[in-house]
Amino acid sequence: MNENVAVEEAIPILRVREVAAALGWYLRLGFGLRWEHRFEPGFPVFAEVARGALRLFLSEHEGDARPGGLVYLRLADLDAVAEEFGVVPRDEPWGREIELTDPDGNRLRISDALSEGAGEGARPQA
Repeated sequence: MNENVAVEEAIPILRVREVAAALGWYLRLGFGLRWEHRFEPGFPVFAEVARGALRLFLSEHEGDARPGGLVYLRLADLDAVAEEFGVVPRDEPWGREIELTDPDGNRLRISDALSEGAGEGARPQA
């Protein structure tokens, strides 16, 4: 495998029962709908939401992903998001975090954008 190949972008796919219902929750988190696709009426919806450079795919397709996934995000406005969802950030050795669960059981662990390193207790790659 060529180690010089750069990954341009990684976009998590989260399984949702209904994109329309999930969208309200992601809008509260500061994401906006970029686009949605359906092969034809009555078929499952596949959509992209974005918040700045962050992108997530929301999929009604049963084979795309399983509910209950975990995505780790770094956001500059952690305190505002925590307040919007009524949670208190936790202080961890690597930074401040909150964890939210969307209506479909997908978890989003969110830290402040300043939490760049792993902090004390991290071990270097062997």
